[in-house]
Amino acid sequence: MPAETGDRRQHGDGTGEPEGRAAAADAQSGAPVTERGQASPEGDQAEPPQRHPYDPRAWALWQRPKRFIAFLFAMEAIGIAIMVLATMDSANPERIDWVRFAILAVGATAHIQLTQRQEERRRDRSRTVLIDLTAVWTFPAAVILPLSLTLSIIALVRIQHWFIARRPAHNFVFSSVTHGVSVTLASLTFAAFGPHEWGRISGWDTLGEFGVLIIAGMVFEAVQIAYIGGILAIGSPKRPSMSTVLGNAADNLLEAITIGLGAVTAVLLLIMPPMVIVMAVVTVVFNRLAEIDQLQNDARTDPKTGVLNMRGWSESADRALGRTARSDDNLALLMIDLDHFKWINDTYGHPAGDDVLRDVAQKLDEVTRPADVIGRFGGEEFLVLLPDIDETAAKLAAERVRSAIAELHIVTTDKRGSRVTISGRTTSIGAALFPRHGESLEELLHASDAAVYVAKENGRNQVRFAQDVERTTPPPPALGPPGG
Repeated sequence: MPAETGDRRQHGDGTGEPEGRAAAADAQSGAPVTERGQASPEGDQAEPPQRHPYDPRAWALWQRPKRFIAFLFAMEAIGIAIMVLATMDSANPERIDWVRFAILAVGATAHIQLTQRQEERRRDRSRTVLIDLTAVWTFPAAVILPLSLTLSIIALVRIQHWFIARRPAHNFVFSSVTHGVSVTLASLTFAAFGPHEWGRISGWDTLGEFGVLIIAGMVFEAVQIAYIGGILAIGSPKRPSMSTVLGNAADNLLEAITIGLGAVTAVLLLIMPPMVIVMAVVTVVFNRLAEIDQLQNDARTDPKTGVLNMRGWSESADRALGRTARSDDNLALLMIDLDHFKWINDTYGHPAGDDVLRDVAQKLDEVTRPADVIGRFGGEEFLVLLPDIDETAAKLAAERVRSAIAELHIVTTDKRGSRVTISGRTTSIGAALFPRHGESLEELLHASDAAVYVAKENGRNQVRFAQDVERTTPPPPALGPPGG
């Protein structure tokens, strides 16, 4: 679940949004800019005052939408109030608490410093949320330490991450508050089921404590979803998708594993404290595995649209085709070609064309099934492989895709950085069926590509199926001369 784009579940800086591009376009053109962000009247040579980076009026925060700013400040105020009130009622640390605090602090510091380069690389490559492994240290602090020491662990982790994240200050502060309120509410939840004396429980009582840990972990995660998912959704100029707000399945699996490792760290800290050093090694290994997984995903993903590139799509499609052939099922392949896409680039500019491609890819993900394989063929063409589907269902699926794309309203910018909405875009779709139109992926691609050309020649904005392929039955092998 959300951590940060670039730092546990941290929201992005918005540089890829229309507002950011508009400002960049104005800056590159050299046009004077007024307070409203519009070019000054011709002949007005007045330049805006240059502000020092530390001047609050120069903060990037004020360039964000008003609802974004309001949500950010409101959630920060609520989070800080919760932390202050909870800390005032928390118990004073005892000597053993300070020892446990020191162990967690050393482990967290070792983890952060040993994985710093990996985290920097992962942040640079991350496009949505990024899950790190600091919950291995912050979650056990929430369930074991007094709240004042738990928040001190958060402060220690966040100060060190400041030099790695390199994000706008308002992003970093919001993410830090998110961490603080998540451990605070997890700590209060765990304490509500207390007292907890793990060293004296056995048998069925351990199941009860295990359940309490799960509940605390769910609260820990739910707070981050509310904070980071909310800011990502509100800050997006378009309708956000589940993957961009909450992360993909792999992200959330890593988050669940991280919280589980945090629970293990808590048990070790209470029963066998020296073994906590093992968790520092584990976090380094898991960080490396997460980076490898991200690299593998990047190698198979189209960076512009977020769907599979041709390499990743071909690998997945080949596997799906193999399963279909072995089970004697049907399969369909859709080739989707956006009509007059060059006109979009020529009229509005290539950034607008990129926004159209991204929105189309997102819409394809919404209107297809989880088992369907979506990829970018190249340029303005997409591929969708539909396993376990007959001709009638394939026609319905293709028409659903065509109409969904036609109904898109894509908010983007023109060549001058002004906001525009592109709508009414049409597509020509070619479809091919396995095994009717081909028995290999290459044959299906050729058949669907030919069907796309038929659709375009007949007026575009339509679905066409490939022509049936006549297949001759090979003659039986000739019998050899009788032996003897």
